[in-house]
Formats: sequence, structure tokens, C-alpha cells
Amino acid sequence: MKHTLNLFSIVVALLLSGCTGNEVLPANATQTGVATGAIAGSVIGYNAGSHSGTDAALGAVAGAAVGGLIGNAVDQNNPQPVQTGGWHE
Repeated sequence: MKHTLNLFSIVVALLLSGCTGNEVLPANATQTGVATGAIAGSVIGYNAGSHSGTDAALGAVAGAAVGGLIGNAVDQNNPQPVQTGGWHE
């Protein structure tokens, strides 16, 4: 049962990270990092600790913080999108 829960959590994390793309918001690596980090952190916290909700919650907070920091760094390094087409003066 534990392996099934781990696999399910990994699949959900991958699906959630695929839901945000450039068509939604140009600079969204921070959002993706927070969501993916929170999910990964909760799974790691639950499995590394005493299999309690408290360990999962602490892992989610830590994972969201780390994922957000990494995502923000990626957003800062990516160039801003350039508008093409339309009326230019």
C-alpha cells in the first residue's frame, strides 16, 4: 500500500507541474516550484518520519519553500517574453 501511495503522489506531482505553462503566465516557474515542492516534501516527510500528518505537513512547508526559491531563481534568469504582432508605433 505504501508503494502505491508513493507512486500516486509522484504521478500527481508530475501532472500538476504540467498544468502550468507559458500560455497561462509567462513567468510561472515559482508557482510550479511551490506546488511541486509541496507535494514532494509532503511525501518525503511522511515516509521519512513516523508516518504522521504532522511530518507530511512540515515536509510540505519545507518543500514549498525550497521549490519556490528555486522557481523564483529560474524566473529571474529567463528573459521576459516579447510581444509580436498587433499594432506597433
